[in-house]
Amino acid sequence: MHLYPAHEAPADETQRETLGASASAAPVGTGRASGKVILLGEHAVVYGVPALAIGIDRGARATAFEGGSPTSVLEVPAWDVRVAEGDASTDLGRAFTALVAAAREHGACASLARSGSVTVSAYSELPPGGGLGCSAALGVAIARALVPALAATEVADLAMAWERVFHGNPSGIDAAVAAHGGSILFERGNPMQPVPLKGTLTVCLGSTGVPSSTKTMVDGVARLRERKPELVEKSFAGITSLVRNARLALEADDTVGLGKLMDLNQMILSGLFVSTEEIERLCGLAREAGALGAKLTGAGGGGCVVALAADGVSADRIVAAWEAAGFSGFSSTVQATIAAANAAPPAAEASA
Repeated sequence: MHLYPAHEAPADETQRETLGASASAAPVGTGRASGKVILLGEHAVVYGVPALAIGIDRGARATAFEGGSPTSVLEVPAWDVRVAEGDASTDLGRAFTALVAAAREHGACASLARSGSVTVSAYSELPPGGGLGCSAALGVAIARALVPALAATEVADLAMAWERVFHGNPSGIDAAVAAHGGSILFERGNPMQPVPLKGTLTVCLGSTGVPSSTKTMVDGVARLRERKPELVEKSFAGITSLVRNARLALEADDTVGLGKLMDLNQMILSGLFVSTEEIERLCGLAREAGALGAKLTGAGGGGCVVALAADGVSADRIVAAWEAAGFSGFSSTVQATIAAANAAPPAAEASA
């Protein structure tokens, strides 16, 4: 996957001085999407095993402007990046081309129908390759900007055209969480199931500082499955059991039990060779600082770690421990809500 360094978006997304070619046009659609954290179920979810995931408040947003050039254009001003529809020289260009084509086929993109092209300006607050769904959040935000009237499930389906360029065979969980937010149980090929949270959920996200490629890591597990099918199937069966119990823990507000299940999931993922020294270090630091549980989140091989905190004070200690060791991180408190069909992701309090 090839994306670019994440930057904070401008406080006012209507700041025209940063929008390049779109500065002279009126916006025709806007979109927002949340980042995602997989609590349990990475890798196994690709093979039909359920996974639990939550949406966080840091994500992406996009604004579409009608016309402006002969072909549709995507610009990410904070990254100093601009690609056009039909550009096959980069993954970003190919992904944007695929998403615009999918929007045209859907037939609901009025701005494309009127002028034949749009200019989209997008911003991401997530680190690419961090396991927090940066590419999916961008894809969903752009899809919402292109087709503002779509329900969340349709938006997620549309964004999969974008996701397949970056990840090859994505499970779809990133796009589902980016579009819906909240807390969900995802099972490939089945409708997404909201998981009600009885209380707030406080998580900390720590970055290894090492980018991770979902496609590379998924391919690695696939090769391991070919060589040692019995080992991998036993691992997936174990993950299935953990996910089912974790759902019960979430619904019962049993954060202590949930944390223990996350630790067990990390052990299984280590056995699938997707953990790294940095991931294990972050997990260890979090547990020493009082985390109820910690594990990699996303593809592994780098990226980020999620640690479950008992409360905001505990979260501050965990993040401080990471920073003292030279890592970066932030916390997010997820409320017990599910986003409406085409609403912005549910807000969650976050601290750097």
